[in-house]
Amino acid sequence: MGGKNKQRTKGNLRPSNSGRAAELLAKEQGTVPGFIGFGTTQSDLGYVPAIQGAEEIDNLVDSDFRMVLRKLSKKDVTTKLKAVQEFGTMCTERETEIVKGVLPYWPRIFCKISLDHDRRVREATQQAFEKLILKVKKHLAPYLKSLMGYWLMAQCDTYTPAAAAAKDAFEAAFPPSKQPEAIAFCKDEITSVLQDHLIKETPDTLSDPQTVPGEEREAKFYRVITCSLLALKKLLCLLPDNEIDSLEEKFKCLLTQNKFWKYGKHSIPQIRSAYFELISALCQHIPQLMNDEASKVSPAVLLSIDDSDPIVCPALWEAVLYTLTTIEDCWLHVNAKKSVFPKLSAVVREGGRGLATVIYPYLLPFISKLPQSITVPKLDFFKNFLTCVVAGLSTERIKTSFSECSAVIAAFFECLRFIMQQNLGEEEIEEMLVNDQLIPFIDAVLKDPRLQNGQLFNHLAETLSYWETKADMERDDKTVHNLEKVLLNFWERLSEICVEKINESEADVTSVLGVSSLLQVLQKPKSSLKSNKKKVCKVRFADEISESNKENEKCLSSEGESSEGSELMTESHLTLNSSDLLSPLRKKPLEDLVCKLAKMSINYVNEQKSEQHLRFLSTLLNSFSSGQVFKMLLGNEKKNIVKAKPLEIAQLAQKNPAVQFLYQKLIGWLNEDQRKDAGFLVDILYSALRCCDDNMERKDVLEDLTEVDLKWNSLLQVMEKACSSPEKHALVTLWLKGDILGEKLACLTDHLCNKGLESTISSESYFSEKWTLLSLVLSQHVNNDYLIGEVYVERIIVKLHETLSKAKQFSEAENNDSSVSFICDVAYNYFNSAKGCLLMPSSEDLLLTLFQLCAQSKEKTHLPDLLICKLKNTWLSGVNLLVHQIDNPYKQSTFLHLSALWLKNQVQSSSLDIKSLQVLLSAVDDLLNTLIESEDPYLLEDYIGSVMPNDSEWEKMRYSLPMQWLHRPLLEGRLSLNYESFKTDFEEQDKKKLPSHLCTSALLSKMMLVALKKDIVLENNELEKIIAELLYSLQWCEDLDNTPIFLTGFCEMLQRMNITYDNLCVLSNTSDLLQLLFNRSRENGTLWSLIIAKLILSRSISSDEVKRHYKRQEGFFPLTEGNLHTIQSLCPFLSKEEKKELIAQCVPALLTRTKKDLCSIDGGFGYLAIFNSCLQTGSVDDGELLHGILKMIVSWKKDHEDIFLFSCNLSEASPEILGVNIEIIRFLSLFLKYCSSPLAESEWDFIMCSMLAWLETTSENHELYSVPLIQLFACVSCDLACDLSDFFDSTSLDTIGNLPVNLISEWKEFFSQGIHSLLLPLLVTITGGSKDTSETSFRNAVLKPMCETLTYITKDQLLGHKLPARLVAGQKTNFPDHLQTLLNTLAPLLLFRARPVQIAVYHMLYKLMPELPQYDQDNLKSYGDEEEEPALSPPAALMSLLSSQEDLLENVLGCIPVGQIVTIKPLSEDFCYVLGYLLTWKLILTFFKAASSQLRALYSMYLRKTKSLNKLLYHLFRLMPENPTYAESVLELSNKDPKTFFTEELHLSIRETATLPYHIPHLACSVYRMTLKDLPAMVRLWWNSSEKRVFNIVDRFTSKYVSNVLSFQEISSVQTSTQLFNGMTVKARATTREVMATYTIEDIVIELIIQLPSNYPLGSITVESGKRVGVAVQQWRNWMLQLSTYLTHQNGSIMEGLALWKNNVDKRFEGVEDCMICFSVIHGFNYSLPKKACRTCKKKFHSACLYKWFTSSNKSTCPLCRETFF
Repeated sequence: MGGKNKQRTKGNLRPSNSGRAAELLAKEQGTVPGFIGFGTTQSDLGYVPAIQGAEEIDNLVDSDFRMVLRKLSKKDVTTKLKAVQEFGTMCTERETEIVKGVLPYWPRIFCKISLDHDRRVREATQQAFEKLILKVKKHLAPYLKSLMGYWLMAQCDTYTPAAAAAKDAFEAAFPPSKQPEAIAFCKDEITSVLQDHLIKETPDTLSDPQTVPGEEREAKFYRVITCSLLALKKLLCLLPDNEIDSLEEKFKCLLTQNKFWKYGKHSIPQIRSAYFELISALCQHIPQLMNDEASKVSPAVLLSIDDSDPIVCPALWEAVLYTLTTIEDCWLHVNAKKSVFPKLSAVVREGGRGLATVIYPYLLPFISKLPQSITVPKLDFFKNFLTCVVAGLSTERIKTSFSECSAVIAAFFECLRFIMQQNLGEEEIEEMLVNDQLIPFIDAVLKDPRLQNGQLFNHLAETLSYWETKADMERDDKTVHNLEKVLLNFWERLSEICVEKINESEADVTSVLGVSSLLQVLQKPKSSLKSNKKKVCKVRFADEISESNKENEKCLSSEGESSEGSELMTESHLTLNSSDLLSPLRKKPLEDLVCKLAKMSINYVNEQKSEQHLRFLSTLLNSFSSGQVFKMLLGNEKKNIVKAKPLEIAQLAQKNPAVQFLYQKLIGWLNEDQRKDAGFLVDILYSALRCCDDNMERKDVLEDLTEVDLKWNSLLQVMEKACSSPEKHALVTLWLKGDILGEKLACLTDHLCNKGLESTISSESYFSEKWTLLSLVLSQHVNNDYLIGEVYVERIIVKLHETLSKAKQFSEAENNDSSVSFICDVAYNYFNSAKGCLLMPSSEDLLLTLFQLCAQSKEKTHLPDLLICKLKNTWLSGVNLLVHQIDNPYKQSTFLHLSALWLKNQVQSSSLDIKSLQVLLSAVDDLLNTLIESEDPYLLEDYIGSVMPNDSEWEKMRYSLPMQWLHRPLLEGRLSLNYESFKTDFEEQDKKKLPSHLCTSALLSKMMLVALKKDIVLENNELEKIIAELLYSLQWCEDLDNTPIFLTGFCEMLQRMNITYDNLCVLSNTSDLLQLLFNRSRENGTLWSLIIAKLILSRSISSDEVKRHYKRQEGFFPLTEGNLHTIQSLCPFLSKEEKKELIAQCVPALLTRTKKDLCSIDGGFGYLAIFNSCLQTGSVDDGELLHGILKMIVSWKKDHEDIFLFSCNLSEASPEILGVNIEIIRFLSLFLKYCSSPLAESEWDFIMCSMLAWLETTSENHELYSVPLIQLFACVSCDLACDLSDFFDSTSLDTIGNLPVNLISEWKEFFSQGIHSLLLPLLVTITGGSKDTSETSFRNAVLKPMCETLTYITKDQLLGHKLPARLVAGQKTNFPDHLQTLLNTLAPLLLFRARPVQIAVYHMLYKLMPELPQYDQDNLKSYGDEEEEPALSPPAALMSLLSSQEDLLENVLGCIPVGQIVTIKPLSEDFCYVLGYLLTWKLILTFFKAASSQLRALYSMYLRKTKSLNKLLYHLFRLMPENPTYAESVLELSNKDPKTFFTEELHLSIRETATLPYHIPHLACSVYRMTLKDLPAMVRLWWNSSEKRVFNIVDRFTSKYVSNVLSFQEISSVQTSTQLFNGMTVKARATTREVMATYTIEDIVIELIIQLPSNYPLGSITVESGKRVGVAVQQWRNWMLQLSTYLTHQNGSIMEGLALWKNNVDKRFEGVEDCMICFSVIHGFNYSLPKKACRTCKKKFHSACLYKWFTSSNKSTCPLCRETFF
């Protein structure tokens, strides 16, 4: 609300509020204003003290309470609601004395807000009142009288939660025993309040008309009236009887008011309902007063009998019954026949108008209270009454509602029995009841199936039972005679309507079913109604009950209770004495009726083959299966059936008519082909079997039928019926367990399985019925026993198992149509059936086969996906049964043992590919997830233990792994080896099959991931063992060089299935795992050592934790292979002190060694390897120690020179000697890197001479590189050469001083020359003979160090090469032969599929490119005078290579739209193609840049003709990234320009592989920048001719990323240019991207301003005029146009364009005439002068201009004189 923050009126220092106003009023008048107080009426006012100034008068009311009480008087609903809730909370929390202070003021507020319009407020008020009561307790007593009236009304609130809260408060105040007393105490006040509400109040007096809307006022008034009426009723019910008399006068006063009686006709149903409830209470508690007011009560109640409102109806009918019972002369005040009965008839005839369940139970009490005087004539009255009841049943609503239909039927039979009982002996009424009411009623119900749901037949049976029992027990002969006569009449009439329904050829289906149901119910001796009846609806009769008792019995209390009196005893007495057998009064007529109907039905079946009558006969025989009925059915037929039957069957048929009927009639019916649903015929079979004397007879009959007569579908139905009914199963148990049926089913199984596998022609429907039969006999259990004999069950299972086992032999299509699917269904039902079936051996074999089929890939099983899904569900159901229903399954079931062994064999057989393993793991996952649900805690542990290999098996699998994994650790120096251990290679194995170790570790890891969900504990550190083996597998895969695709797929599959170390390590103890790995590493070394390093790195294990496991270093000595590898792996994680201790152990051991010791692991080789590992981590900073080790190695050379492999044949060298040489070479490389102290000349000589000698050995033994240690020797030799080259290449003036004299010159003149003279031919040899060109292949490992060394080769060394001549016939070249040989040899290597070779060749050729254009320059005179446009090819070797590369690139990128970025996978074949292509272009562009302007024009013309540049540009826009920004530049400040691939130079490193993903994008950007810089005119030409989409892409990308870079470089080059022009000055402005040139000659001054566009160099460079002195306008324009042309069409810089333009102007001033075609002295493209002169006009033209003139005009005339040009 506004106003709080506004400026107040001047002088008004306090805000206005009601408290302040009260205070001022008190000061002025001397009185204390207050709230209007409380009284029982509105005229009795009390006061609540105000907030200020009232403390001295009334300090009992707490200030918080005062505030809350004031809020309660507000009109806002939310305010009131919160205030009431706050009041309740305060009552609970405050002290009792404080709360008591509120009591004087509470009654009025309560009386007001308990009638509030908002129901939430009313509910909260009662809840708060309860809290107040609980706090003040008995102190509430003085205020009860003013509260109680409204309190009672609140308990009758129409909003149920509010009423419930009021009742809770009332019960909290008064226990049940005290409530009447409390009500009596306040009875006068209560009555006064309620009567005032009923008589005096109106909507306008209860609510303020000015503030409350009309609808709200009326709603409150109606609610108050309803609550007042109900409160009066509650008052009457709660008051003690002795207190009611004192209120009689007040009630009499109320009843004299006409306004009260009008409430019975009120439009609001809640008011009418409350009114009738009050009438019932008044009749019950003040009957005399009601009798006095009979003239008002009777019409008010009885004339409202047709009120059909669902709210009013229950109360109304209760009031009707109380009125009839209480007011004896009630019918004197109303006209029954004209007013009451017509209304009643209308209601009943209309089915109660939707209230049948309410109204109809009252009909019997109603008619029982009717005096005879108003029912005469009785016959007509009761006939009309019952007719109305029956008519009500025909309404649509009754038919669709079960409860209402049941209520009408129950009322009909109750009234019928009552009328019959009252008028027994009066024939007219008896006949009317049976003939005119009961029989037509039954007939109507038989025709309508919806009415049959209302339990009419049960009520009829109960009525008949009552009459029969009464006739049996009655002593009065006359009564008995009358009852028998009634029953006889009933059966005659019933027989007539039943015969009428059946005796039709096309009998009505509904009627036939109705007759069947009726007869079935009548056949039962006891009624089924008793459990379905409610007490309130059940009224029974007994003759012995007196009239007064009957009246009391039929009076219903206000709570809806019915006192059944002694009638219950009577009925129970009758029930106890009645036999379970039918009464003779029913048995004979019922049997006669059945026989009559059966005879009639069989006649229709025989004559007309009526299926409807046959079905009826089946139902009839099901309830009445007796020999008499079957004899009736046979009739006079004497057909002999014993011709082909055994003697006992024939004799049985002669004796038993049921068996005779079975053979004569039933078998024929069953075998009729056209009959699809024969279930009712099977019921007849069972009916016939019931008539056999014992089970042996039944067995004989059924076995005879099984062998000959019964078809499979009939057998199926017989068994289904047996399963559905225990009674039927008992009849056929012996037959089911017998041999005849078992053998037949076993034969059926053989037939189905064989047929299903052999033939795929038969349809599914042909087999489905028989498979269903098999499924039934296997899956159905009765009393935990199989349906058939167990031996036959096993035979069936065995056959199913055999069939499944053969499934692999068939194709997928054959399996799709075979019996496998049916077997799955049968097995699924079998496994889901009952406990114990899996303990049968054949069942477990079947389950195992199902599991195996699902655990193998489709390629092996040839099963379609749908069938595999079925198989999976089937075996999972079996395992589920195993887990949940068998105790200790692992010991009892062989399936788990067999499946574990099978799994173990599968993964150890090395026969699985990735897909097969994935399928196997998925199946195991499903299996273990089912097993995990078992209550057996050891089940999973036992199962995993069965699959777990023992130590020797693990060792065997590890040994079988190919050893190529060693390549990478050996190359990287992580491990050292001095023996050949490479046993196997992938080429010797099937490359698709996974090694057994990988499969086993993956399987067990998957099992552990599932099993550890249950927190199981494995013994003997099995979890750590499994994790260790998985780590072994993963490390093996990781360290493989050139990993095969299938192993990459294996690792990806493990990731997808979450089989990772991270997931497993969480579950294990890292310390225990680390200890296990240390033990294995110390014992075996190799991969185990690498795993330790990986584990420490990935888990960030501290140095102290590592040290705890390997204890003291002395434990590693003497050295073994395991100890050596362990130390090497631990070196990166050891502290400096620990490494120093290790070195201290090693150095003494290196001093005195024999030749044998030098080469052994526990000798020079091992200790030097440890020293190298420590040195490799940069932990040795002791220069003297390093020099000492070097001197020691020099001494080894002196003592054992034959150990050093200098210039020798390595085929004779032992692995031990190779190993020690490798370590020595490694030491020398590390020595150069880490030794900071200067070396003596002798030491340098030893290092460099040894290096060259080792390199010679490497070069001479290139054919042995396939031997791993020799390959490694070659690598480290090249590494040493590379390190030396780098050392001398990076020497500076500062470092040269520390070197011996002449060392640098010796290096350059001898050693460097020697290195490259060895390695360059070696590179050509290796690349020429290599088949496997992969960079990551171990066989090409030497390429990296070799190529890196070759990058240090100088130009002179290259030009002085001694490579064999390689010249190409017909190759156009100006180069000398030795240079052309070099180009022809090296250029093709740019296509070699090894990145190191490509980069090394690029670096070598890059050094040559600037020298090559000179050879073309020397021959330039031979170009330019041709008749066509001159062109000159760049080096032919590069261009022929480029042509091949373009074809390859077209295959890779040709289908990609320009602008769509392609990501090239590093080190792939495409990567090498693209890399070679881009490097070739870098070389061409470098060559182009080094050429002169004239040569560039010729080269660019050649590129235009071949369109090579266009192809390049299209490819570049497929390779350059959308955002060529360096990742680290994002972190830089925003005010700096970000680093991009265009601003940063690309450093192509051979060893660095981390940036490989960026090589191609960066290289593409570099080539694009060079192209734009060196060939701008050609790029501009391509851009302008490209399609619009490409045009926009190129423009947008170049403007955003390249133009600024090139513009800045161009401007900078102008500013820093040292080129001097005679007579011309050039200045540049970087901010505006402008270049200003001023040309001066004599008095002429020309100033030109060159403006670079924003998309430079794509856009046109604009030339603007500055100063112009002494030049004609036309000449000025020509010169500006010429400069613009030069800058646009020449491929060079701005400075070169200006130089060309100046040269042109100089020539003009020298007198050279312009070419009259291009109006320029110097040609704008090939920079030639006009040389071709016309013989007629003597004008000279450029050759290129003339050629273009002639070709475009198709004439050979002079452009000026038009004469023929000679």
